[in-house]
Amino acid sequence: MRRLAPWLRSFWPAPLNAGGRERIVGCIGALLGLLSTEWISHLALGESNPWFVAPMGASAVLLFAVPSSPLAQPWSIIGGNVVSALIGVGCAQWLGHSGVAGAIAVALAIGVMFQLRCLHPPGGAVALTSVLGGPAVHAMGFGFALWPVAVNSMCMLLVALSFNNLSRRRYPHRPPLAPAQAHGTADRPPSERIGITHEDFDAVLKEHSEQLDIAIEDLEDLLQAVERRAYRRRFGEIRCGDMMSRDLLTVTPALPLGEAWELLVRHRIKALPVVDGGRRLVGILSLHDFLVSRDTPSEAEGRQVDAHPQIVADLMSTEVVTVRPEQPIVDTVPLFSDAGLHHLPVVDAAHEVVGMLTQSDLVAALFRASLEHTPAEAPPA
Repeated sequence: MRRLAPWLRSFWPAPLNAGGRERIVGCIGALLGLLSTEWISHLALGESNPWFVAPMGASAVLLFAVPSSPLAQPWSIIGGNVVSALIGVGCAQWLGHSGVAGAIAVALAIGVMFQLRCLHPPGGAVALTSVLGGPAVHAMGFGFALWPVAVNSMCMLLVALSFNNLSRRRYPHRPPLAPAQAHGTADRPPSERIGITHEDFDAVLKEHSEQLDIAIEDLEDLLQAVERRAYRRRFGEIRCGDMMSRDLLTVTPALPLGEAWELLVRHRIKALPVVDGGRRLVGILSLHDFLVSRDTPSEAEGRQVDAHPQIVADLMSTEVVTVRPEQPIVDTVPLFSDAGLHHLPVVDAAHEVVGMLTQSDLVAALFRASLEHTPAEAPPA
């Protein structure tokens, strides 16, 4: 009975993570996709042919309800449906229009879709329709794969491309980009050098040997997000405002560069926040800016640099990554480790500078947190 109960529970509906908005968007997308596909296909193919095939309903579920699925990507719907139609027609012509021929067609379609990396579940229905679809389908022969299957699939794909992106969904779904190496080397970002790697995922999935309806890169991204959340729960009581430097040296855009350089050298610091008259952050000036200006005065990090800079505004970086005082300090880990930042201005709700965080502040915060969460050793007997 102990083994039977979990097995019986597996028949219970699994929870869905899709929120209310996602469910409504999926329903509306399927409605618009099917209506548009039926209308366009009817105009193109007319009444004489079966202009609209039922498996498009299953394709709509994938394209609009789970657009991030590998089974719902453009090559999957076009390749999967067309290849399955060709296989189904071939089986119908060589084996007849029987249930046995339909079963063989679906099995072959699955095998070919696996081989061509275009697995699309509605393709099985397309293969079966090609065999058992009746005289109208049989009369079309291999043309059925083009008219209407390819036409229907292309129309559905075009609607999915437009609708999903207008509704702020990435489609075609692109796995999150790996963070670029800030120093332009082949090394992995520091956050990926220990722990679970892409190779670990590959090895485990090969051992698992089952098709999962999620990309490996998405799995990696989810795992990293879970790790950050767990770490934030453990060490999240330390905020950026707790560790930031408060006695700041700031400069204005109109300050001569010579004076700004003297401040950097005299106080042995590497960056100066640039503020306006209301202490609102407008940029940052670092030692790196001086070096880049000297070595490559024409261009630096995507901004044009004056060939003969005179004031801070000529040299400062205006695209500045900032944090808020109430943010957990662990939020800065990927910014310092992977993004290659060395300084993070801390700003309030009015974008006024209230402090500065550096890599050394982060190291100190994490070290203190690790001490607080390390169990005290028992005294020797």
